[in-house]
Amino acid sequence: MKPRAKIAFVVSPLALVIGLAAAFAHADQAAEDKRRAQVAAHIGSHTITVGDLEDRLAKVPRYQLSTFGNDADSIRRKFLNDVVAPDILYSIGAESQHIDQRRIVQQAVARGKSETTKRMVRLQAENAPISQDDVQQYYNSHLDTYVAPERYGVWRILCKTREEAVAVLDAAKKKSTPDEFTELARLHSIDKATNQRGGNIGFVGLDGTSNESGVHIDPAIPKAASLVKDGELVAAPVQESAGDTTGFAVVWHRGTVGASTRTVQQVDGQIRDTIAKTRGEDAIKNLISDLRAKNVHDENDSLLKSIDIAQGDGAIVPRKRTGQVPALKSSF
Repeated sequence: MKPRAKIAFVVSPLALVIGLAAAFAHADQAAEDKRRAQVAAHIGSHTITVGDLEDRLAKVPRYQLSTFGNDADSIRRKFLNDVVAPDILYSIGAESQHIDQRRIVQQAVARGKSETTKRMVRLQAENAPISQDDVQQYYNSHLDTYVAPERYGVWRILCKTREEAVAVLDAAKKKSTPDEFTELARLHSIDKATNQRGGNIGFVGLDGTSNESGVHIDPAIPKAASLVKDGELVAAPVQESAGDTTGFAVVWHRGTVGASTRTVQQVDGQIRDTIAKTRGEDAIKNLISDLRAKNVHDENDSLLKSIDIAQGDGAIVPRKRTGQVPALKSSF
C-alpha cells in the first residue's frame, strides 16, 4: 500500500498581512458601531444615540459651533439641551395636545415631507457618477454652443423691387449713418420684424442663422456681407427669398465676430454641472409622473368648478350656504 502524499498549505506573508488588516478593520468597525449606538439621552419614548448627536453636530458650521461654548464638553452638552432636546419636546407637546391632527399642521407636515423628498431625490441624481463619455456625448450634441463659425453683423432693408432697392441704396450711400439707415428701413423695408430697428438682424453665419432668437435669413445676405469690409455697404441690391417673401435687399456690413472654439476639456466642469442639474430635474419629473400614475384617480371636475376664484386678484370667493338667511342689520 502506497503512503499518502502530504499536502502542504503555504500562506504568503502578504496574504497574512492583508487578512490580519481586514480582521482588525472589521473589529474596529464593530467597536465603532457599538459606540455610536449607545444612548446619550432618553426623552419621553425617544432615544438619542451618540451617532445621532455626531451626525447633527457634523452638519453645523464650525463658526456656529463656537457659540455653544468654549470647550468640547460645553458644546456637546449645550447642543443637546438647546437644539436636539427642544425639537423632541415640542414634538411630544404637539402629540399631547393633538396639534398634529389640525389641518394646517398636517398640510405643513405634508409640505415638509414633499420638499425633503424632492431635495433628496435631486441630490441623489446629481451626485451620481458622470463619465467622460457622458461629457463627450453632451458636448457633441451641443456643438453649436461651443464651436461658433465666423459671423457677420448685418443691417438690411428688404424692398419689394430692384428699382426701389437701388434708390434706397443710393440714399444710404449719401449718408451712411445708423440714424439715416434706420429711417430708410422704417420707410421702405417690408420685413416687419426688423424695419423698426434699422433692419438689424444680428450677427449671422453663412448658413443664414442669426444670434437673434428665431431669426433665419437667405444665406445670400451674409455671403454678400462677407465680401465687403466692416462698415461698408454691399455695392448692389441682393436678391433675397425668405419663405413666401421675395425681394431685393440693401445690405450693410456692420461688423464681424471671429470663429471661436471651446474644447471639451475647457468646458468639462460646466458640462458636468449642467448634466448633474438636468439629471436632478429629470429625477423629480419622473418621480412625480410615476407617483401620479399610481395614486391620482377619481378627479371630480364638477367639484373643482364649485370653487370660485375672483378675476384679477385670484382671491377665493366664499360661497353662500344653501338656505342661509342673511343677518339683519339693526338700526338701533
